[in-house]
Amino acid sequence: MVCSKTIVRFWQRIVMLLAAALICTSCSTIGSVSYNPWQVISLPTKANLQDIAFTGNPQHGWVVGSEATLLETLDGGTSWKSIGLDIDDPRSRFASVSFSGSEGWIVGQPSVLLHTNDEGKSWTRIALSSQLPGSPSTIAALGPNSAEMTTDVGAIYRTSDDGKNWKAVVQDSFGVVRNINRSEDGQYVAVSSKGNFYSVWKPGQEAWEPHNRNSSRRLQNMGFTKDGRLWMLARGGQIQFSDPSNPEGWGKPFFPDRKASWGLLDMAYRTDNEVWVAGGGGNLLCSLDGGKTWLKDREVEDVPANFYRIVFIGPDRGFVIGASGTLLKYQGSAEAA
Repeated sequence: MVCSKTIVRFWQRIVMLLAAALICTSCSTIGSVSYNPWQVISLPTKANLQDIAFTGNPQHGWVVGSEATLLETLDGGTSWKSIGLDIDDPRSRFASVSFSGSEGWIVGQPSVLLHTNDEGKSWTRIALSSQLPGSPSTIAALGPNSAEMTTDVGAIYRTSDDGKNWKAVVQDSFGVVRNINRSEDGQYVAVSSKGNFYSVWKPGQEAWEPHNRNSSRRLQNMGFTKDGRLWMLARGGQIQFSDPSNPEGWGKPFFPDRKASWGLLDMAYRTDNEVWVAGGGGNLLCSLDGGKTWLKDREVEDVPANFYRIVFIGPDRGFVIGASGTLLKYQGSAEAA
C-alpha cells in the first residue's frame, strides 16, 4: 500500500514538472526594461477606448471610445471625467478625435461628426450626406476651419469651411478597411478588412495604390516611421519595416518575441530611436535602437486588457489606450535591464 502511494506521488511530480516545462516554453524569453515608464490611470468607464488628443493647452485633453464615450482631462491626463452629449444613438462608437489649437473634431459610427471651436466647452453635431461612402473612421484637424476625414471604405474628404462642405480628394474608395493611418505630411496607409493587402495614398494622387502583403501572414496594422518609411504588423507577432533604399521593397520580417502567443496591434515612436509596440493581453514591447533589438515591459502584464493604441504627443507625453477603459500614461524613459 505504501509502495503504491509512493508511485502515485512520483508520477504526480513528473506530470507537474512536465506541465511547468510546457508553460515555460510558451513564455516570453526577451529581456525586460529596467524601469516601467507607464502609470495605470483609473477612468470612470469600462468602454473600449479608441483615440486620444490634446488641445493647444497641453493640460487639456480628450479620449473617445465605444458607447459614445467622451472623457476630458484638465491636468495632463492624470484624472479624467466623463462628458455626456445629447446624440441620437447613445451606443455610437466615437472612433477618432483631433485638435488644432482650440478647434477640435470627433468622428464615429454610425455617421457621427462633431465639431468645437472652444476646446470642447461646446460640441456641434454636423450632418453628413447620406451619399457618403462608408462611415467616418478617422479625422485630422489641419488648422483654422480645416480638417481631413476618412471613412471605413477608404474614402478621403477635406473641408475648409468648418465642416459645412466636404470635397473628395480620392476619386474611388477601395473597400472595407481594418485600419487607416496618416503621416505627418498627409500620406495614408490602409489595411484591408481581411488583412490580405494594403494600399497607400499620397497627396495629389487620384486613387489608392494597392499592394499585396509580402508574406503568408495576414496584416494587422500599418503606419509610418519617423523617417517616412512604413512599418507593418502581421499576425503571430511579426514586424517588418520598408527598405529605406527601395520604397517598394521590405526588410526581412522578424518576431521580437517568437514564443509569445499574443498579437501586436499598434506601434508608435517616442523618439527617432525609441519605439513602442502594443499588443493583446496587456503586452508592451520597447526598442531603444530603432527596432533592431527589443525589450518587454513586464510590469504592465497584469493589466487585464488588450492595448489598442499608443500615442506620443511629444517625447515626454504619451498614452496607451485599450479595452475596458484602459489608459496608461507615460512617466519617463525606459532603459534596458
